[in-house]
Amino acid sequence: MATVPSVSYSITVRLEVPAGGKAVSQLTHAVESAGGVVTALDVTTAGHETLRIDVTCAARDTDHAQAIVDKLDAVEGVVIHKVSDRTFLMHLGGKIEMKSKVPLRNRDELSMAYTPGVARVSMAIARNPEDARRLTIKRNSVAVVTDGSAVLGLGNIGPAAALPVMEGKAALFKRFADIDAWPICLDTQDVDEIVRTVQVIAPGFGGINLEDISAPRCFEVERRLRELLDIPVFHDDQHGTAICVLAALTNALRVVGKDLSEVRIALAGAGAAGTAVLRLLLAAGAHNVIVCDYLGAVHGGRDDLDDSLRWIADHTNADGYSGDLRGAVKGADVFIGVSAPGILNGDDIATMAEGAVVFALANPEPEVSPDDAREHAAVVATGRSDYPNQINNVLAFPGVFRGLLDAQANVVTPEMLLAAARALSAVVTDEELGPNYIIPSVFHADVAGAVAAAVRESAGGRARSGMTEA
Repeated sequence: MATVPSVSYSITVRLEVPAGGKAVSQLTHAVESAGGVVTALDVTTAGHETLRIDVTCAARDTDHAQAIVDKLDAVEGVVIHKVSDRTFLMHLGGKIEMKSKVPLRNRDELSMAYTPGVARVSMAIARNPEDARRLTIKRNSVAVVTDGSAVLGLGNIGPAAALPVMEGKAALFKRFADIDAWPICLDTQDVDEIVRTVQVIAPGFGGINLEDISAPRCFEVERRLRELLDIPVFHDDQHGTAICVLAALTNALRVVGKDLSEVRIALAGAGAAGTAVLRLLLAAGAHNVIVCDYLGAVHGGRDDLDDSLRWIADHTNADGYSGDLRGAVKGADVFIGVSAPGILNGDDIATMAEGAVVFALANPEPEVSPDDAREHAAVVATGRSDYPNQINNVLAFPGVFRGLLDAQANVVTPEMLLAAARALSAVVTDEELGPNYIIPSVFHADVAGAVAAAVRESAGGRARSGMTEA
């Protein structure tokens, strides 16, 4: 599916043109004729003979960006000096840093912040370990842990390549919930090593956010860490996605006048995200769900079922449907995709029930073209920022961890996830609700606070009760 120019492929071209003539007026035309969008044009140096100009424009991808540069270079009198990729410039030197919260201007302040004064604080914690939450950064810190095995839609690209993504995650924690998050990129994909490593670094953190660890290993990593640690463990690819999907679906069903307990749902994807979405939908009251993976519908008669697929087969597809995804979608009220691009088309969506809801969340290319889906479905959501109803995990995880840390919770329960989803859906008022607005913007001022309050309330009095895990 062709994409439109995006700021994520934004470039700045520094060039020189003659001070007189038509070259300046031709620059914008050159970019637009190549299919790009000019977002800024700045004269940085002016002289009698030449002008130095920075042309900033958005492209579709790297090849398109080069085509735009070639068009500019072809303008008579233009000399290209430098081309800068603005996304790479943003990442130079990393996107996050550590800052001291206390002044260190003189010997007195140094003596209190560090030795000898800090020794008194250390001894207080040694006598009462619970004071670590009160007297250290532990009360507001989260480890963002990955092994680089399932990064975005890029696959198994390793821990070093995963670091920019984990930095971004840490920046989002700070921006939306004022949480200090630290990227931990592990150079191992062995479950035992991952679990042991996180276990031994856990004392310095108030929570663990697992990120971009491939299924099915991620299930075991999460399960074992929850058994070992006394701080909450949250796998965002699973539970963050599930919260956002349930919140958006709650509102989408309000739009079409249907009830979750009565709708028929076709779910594409049986990995980490798909399984977590399914579990939360069932906990919220869904009953009629068919899950499909790349082999077709998951049902009890298949001979390739691992423990996770067996659980899915036992809790869904009561009629034992054994066909493919297209057959599962036919007559369904809801399609949710957390799988692969281009696996359905508009004709498939046309076979769904009247008032159909389509969540095509594969990113950047969804399971079905949003434009094609909108011709037949009443409500369409994607994971993309260039269509309405973007389902983005940043709507969930900052508020979830803010609530967990404030409550000093040590577990994540299904009740907390449901509370977070309800709070997120409620941010959209009855007056705002419509086919193109079922989920708030990630920049909506009320999102993180509402989710945090719901999680904090759900955790109250139960944070250490040992309830069943999510």
